[in-house]
Amino acid sequence: MRDLHPLVVLSPREFNDRTGIVIGLPMTTASYNDSNPFAIRFAGPKGAVSYILAHQPKSFDWRARAARPHHWKQVPEQAFALACETLNQIIELGA
Repeated sequence: MRDLHPLVVLSPREFNDRTGIVIGLPMTTASYNDSNPFAIRFAGPKGAVSYILAHQPKSFDWRARAARPHHWKQVPEQAFALACETLNQIIELGA
């Protein structure tokens, strides 16, 4: 996979460093996600529209893939909170 595959990281750094695994939600700019009820829409830097796919949690070995932080560093706090809330409604953590 040579292309960028941005991921909103949900797992804490301590876990990531200890295991070499990162858990998160993929991001995309594909506009067809505008009608997806599980895609959290937000505007990134310079107004670029992106989506966090709350229904597609992923994990991968970040060391093996030589992953590095996205140049945005983080998504808007409100979008992150809504993505976590949406994922929690799907998998019902703490219920």
